[in-house]
Amino acid sequence: MTLSHPPQDTPATTAPLGSLIRGHRLRIGLTQRELADLSTISVRAIRDLEKGKAQRPRTDTVRLMADALRLGPRARAALEAAARSGSRADGDVRRLSMERAAPPVPLYPLVGRDAETGVLVEELGSGAERLVTVVGLSGVGKTRLALEAAARLHDAGLPVLWHYGDGVTADCLRPDHEPMPQLADECARFLRGGGASEEVLPALADALAALDDDGGSSVRGAAVLVLDGADTAALDFGRLSRLLRAFPGLRLLITGERPWSVPGERLFLLSPLEAPDPAAGHPDAPAVRFFLSQLRRVRPDIVPDEQALADVAWICHRLDGHPAALGAAASWLTVCDLSTLRNIVDSDPAPLLDHLAGGPDGSRLQVRVSRTLAALPAPYRALIGDLGEVGDGEFLLQDVVRLTGRPLPECGRLIRELLVGGVIRTSADGGRSAFRVLCVVRAAAGATAGV
Repeated sequence: MTLSHPPQDTPATTAPLGSLIRGHRLRIGLTQRELADLSTISVRAIRDLEKGKAQRPRTDTVRLMADALRLGPRARAALEAAARSGSRADGDVRRLSMERAAPPVPLYPLVGRDAETGVLVEELGSGAERLVTVVGLSGVGKTRLALEAAARLHDAGLPVLWHYGDGVTADCLRPDHEPMPQLADECARFLRGGGASEEVLPALADALAALDDDGGSSVRGAAVLVLDGADTAALDFGRLSRLLRAFPGLRLLITGERPWSVPGERLFLLSPLEAPDPAAGHPDAPAVRFFLSQLRRVRPDIVPDEQALADVAWICHRLDGHPAALGAAASWLTVCDLSTLRNIVDSDPAPLLDHLAGGPDGSRLQVRVSRTLAALPAPYRALIGDLGEVGDGEFLLQDVVRLTGRPLPECGRLIRELLVGGVIRTSADGGRSAFRVLCVVRAAAGATAGV
């Protein structure tokens, strides 16, 4: 796989300058016409520069170009040096490509995940963990957490290769179709055992070695590969071992519905946002802040008063702080008020899990949760139904022992499996070591039972 190459009609001695300009332009999503408008340079001049026909542009032309492309000091210096010399070493172009490897840009700020993000950044940034798998129920925010962690790691100087799994959707701006996203896809294909993907190893080595040439990292070949929405059952552990041995600085961050369960895996359980019982206070709970952010997007005219905040806190608690469920519920504020929404949540929250702005796919949350339930062994599904009847979904370890008649260690492992599957969450209300069956799970289980 070739990481970067000049346009086919570009002379070899001038192609790197044109590649730099074109790469920066595509990185920020500009057409040649838009770049011309921003830089006051003609479209023809930009076209000639990118094709290598203009070999040594004037200093003020380079300055205007760098300003329009919003280049940082290092990228600006590289562009100026390329313009002065009329050519650049191929390794420098490869290095720029790798330094440009960045995760997608989220469209909305992250709410209430500071602790989780900090742990991921520390573990992956230091290299203390080289394989981290984030698991949780659909809609809990795995992709958004990975985006935040990857952005902070990138800001700290680590290139990020990002691969999208099949069917993954996220509110983010994807990078352009330059070599780095292609390299991430090749790495994912290699881990899935694709035959032709063997060539990714020398390609990745070439890209990471280019960083070392400049002393760009204290760790040899340091980079982060993110496999978002990966089917871990389809990944090959033998190939992972080869990848990690070949590239000591490479770290993997995986998001998925289930762990890989291989040696060296750091399992990261992502629970819904904190949503304590409103009677216990906590008006600034993460789930409340998240719901208010959704409220502003749906109904910016609503300024929550004390009663409205109480309704929001109760809705968040009843929906267990599950982000996708809260977003779906907030979408209903286009057709009802907060007090009505609270009453519906109290009586039957299942219909609210269909996002009104979701079109035909509005019910995908329930579909995905139902799929998760269907994948569980039958005794687990039966237990979830029984636990849903215990204290409005809240239960203790002793309740599982009583309901199943199994030994204590076996019940402990059973609860852990349900936590890993994301169908239950811990509950800190009352200071007890309690758990709750998520509202979205109870709704999906009820819908399945009614079929």
